[in-house]
Amino acid sequence: MSDVEVSVVLPAYNEAATIEETVETTLSTLAAFLPAGSFEVIVAEDGCEDRTPEIATRMADADERVRHAHSDERLGRGGALTDAFRRADGETLVYFDTDLATDMRHLEELVESVRSGEYDVATGSRWLPENRADRPAKRGVPSLGYNTLVRLFLRSDLQDHQCGFKAFDRAAALDLLDDVEDEHWFWDTELLVRAQRKGYRVKEFPVDWTPKGDSKVDLVRDVFGMGSQIVRTWWQLSVSPRITRKVSMTAGSLLVIAALVLAVTVVFDPAAVLDAISGADGGVVALSGVVYLLSWPLRGQRYRDILARLGHDSDTWFLTGAIFISQTGNLVFPARLGDGVRAYVVKARRQIPYPTGFASLAVERVFDLLAITVLAGSVLVGLVVTGGTDQVARAIAADVPPVAIGDDTLDPAAAARTALRVAAVVGAAAIAGVAVIVVSARRDSDLVHRAVTALSNDSYARYVSGIVEQFVGDVETVVADRGAFLRVGVGSLVIWIVDVLTAVVVFAAFPSIELSPSLVAAAFFAVSVGNLAKILPLSPGGIGLYEGAFTLIVVGLTTVTGPVALAISIVDHAVKNAVTIVGGLGSMAWLNVSLTTAVEESQQSGEIEPEAD
Repeated sequence: MSDVEVSVVLPAYNEAATIEETVETTLSTLAAFLPAGSFEVIVAEDGCEDRTPEIATRMADADERVRHAHSDERLGRGGALTDAFRRADGETLVYFDTDLATDMRHLEELVESVRSGEYDVATGSRWLPENRADRPAKRGVPSLGYNTLVRLFLRSDLQDHQCGFKAFDRAAALDLLDDVEDEHWFWDTELLVRAQRKGYRVKEFPVDWTPKGDSKVDLVRDVFGMGSQIVRTWWQLSVSPRITRKVSMTAGSLLVIAALVLAVTVVFDPAAVLDAISGADGGVVALSGVVYLLSWPLRGQRYRDILARLGHDSDTWFLTGAIFISQTGNLVFPARLGDGVRAYVVKARRQIPYPTGFASLAVERVFDLLAITVLAGSVLVGLVVTGGTDQVARAIAADVPPVAIGDDTLDPAAAARTALRVAAVVGAAAIAGVAVIVVSARRDSDLVHRAVTALSNDSYARYVSGIVEQFVGDVETVVADRGAFLRVGVGSLVIWIVDVLTAVVVFAAFPSIELSPSLVAAAFFAVSVGNLAKILPLSPGGIGLYEGAFTLIVVGLTTVTGPVALAISIVDHAVKNAVTIVGGLGSMAWLNVSLTTAVEESQQSGEIEPEAD
C-alpha cells in the first residue's frame, strides 16, 4: 500500500519554460510541512506540443516524488485534471495553476483544511471582502460578472469559483467527478456547485494572488462556452429533476389549450368556427386523408434509402410501419419522445443497431427541416420581393392601435412589415445554410472547424466545432453520395409538398373558399410555418401550435376570415393526425409492438451516441 497521503496535480499545456521551476517550488513547499514520502506531484501533461513531456519524464525519472501523467491528445484542462485525480494515490487531492499566481504560503492551509478531515473541499478565493485581488479591469470585470451569474443561477454560496487553487477529499472528489460533464474551464465551477448541492463541507478562504501573463479572454470559450455551461448545469440541477413525463405533458397541454381557448374566445367567435367546420364537405375532407396517406410510402422509401446508405437494408413497408408507430408516439407523448421509438422498432424487428437507428433518425430530421425551411423561406422571400408582406402586416396590426412613444407614434403595420422583412432575411440565411451544409459535407472539408477557430484557437473552440461537425456529419454519408442525396433530398421535398396538397384539398372542402395560385402559395407558407412551430415540445403532436401559426399566415396572406382559417387549420391537422393514429395502431398490431414499452426502451438506449458509417 502506498504511503502517499497528498497528491498535488499540476495541469500543464505547453509549459516548457516554467514547469521545472514550478515542480521544484511545489516539492520544497510540501516538504516544509508534510512528512517525507507522504506526498507526490503529478504533472498532468495535456497533449503538449513543446518540450513539456520530455521535461516531465526527466523529472519523474530523477525524483520518485514526481509522476508524469501523459496524454497524446488534448483532454481539456478539466479532462486532464480528472484523469490525473483518478491516477493519484493520495487521500487528499490538490491542484493549482502552474503559473503560481497564488502565493504558495497558502498551500499548507489548503492541504490541511482537507487532510485534517475538517472539510471535504477547500478553495482559494480572490474575491472575499477581506482580501480582494488587485486585478486589471479586463480580468476583474468578467470574473466578477461570471461569479455573480453562478451565484444567481446555480445558488452557490462561494465568491470565487475559478481560482486555480483547490483541494478535495479523495472519496468526495471521485463521487463528484462521476457527475461532472465539463472537461474544460467550467470544470472548477461545476465541481464546487455540485459539492454544495450534495452537502459536502466546502471551505473558501482568502489568498494573495498576483496576475501573471496576458489575459486569455476567448470569444467562443468565455462567452459561448462558460455561459452555455451555466445554463446547462442550472437545467440539470434545478429544472430537469422537476420535469417528469406527467408534469411536462400536463403543463404543455394546458398551456396550448389555454392559448387555443383564448384565441377562439377573444379573437374569433367559437360559434363561427364550429359553423365553418360543420359546413365543410365531408367527401372532400375524406379525399384529403387519402392524399395525405400517399405520403407515407414515400416516407418509408426515403427511410430505406437512408438506412441503405448507412449499410443496412430493409423493406419499404416495414419501415413505413415503423414511422407510423413513432409518429403516433409523438401524438401521445410530449417532447417528441416518439422519435426514439423508431430506433427501438428497427432494432427489435430488424436487428439494426441502436447507433444506426439514432443516426438515421437524425439524418431524416435534418432533411425534413431543410425541406420545410426551403419551402417556407422561398415563399417568404417571394412575399418580400412581390410586396405580399403588406397584407400580412395589415392583418397582424388590424386590431392593434397606434402606440405613442414620446412625440412619435409607432405604426403597428410598419413594425410588422419590418419584422417580416427581417424574417425574410432569416429565411434566405436558412436557405444559404442548407447550401453550406451540403457543400461542407460533399467537399469533405472542415469548413465548420475553420469558421469557429477563426474566432478562437482555444481547445474549447475545437470542442464547440466538434459538436457542430457532428450535426453536419449526420448528413455527410448521404450527401457524399450524389444518388443518395438526390433521392433523399427530392423525396423530402415531395413528402412535404404532399403535406401541403393535403391542406389545399381541405381548403377546397369549405364552400366559401375559391382556390387560386395565391391561395396555394399561402398554403405552402402556412403549412411550412405550422410544422416549424410544432418543433417546440410544448404539446403532444404540436396540437395548438400548428393551428395558431397556420391561422395567422392564412389570415395575413389571403381574404379568408379568421374563423374559417382556424377551422381549416383544425380540420387539416385533425385529418393528418387521424391518418397517423390509424396507421400507427395498425402497424403496432402488425408488428406486435407496445408503444409504452418502445418509449421506455428507447429512453434507456438514449445514452448511445449516434454513429454513421
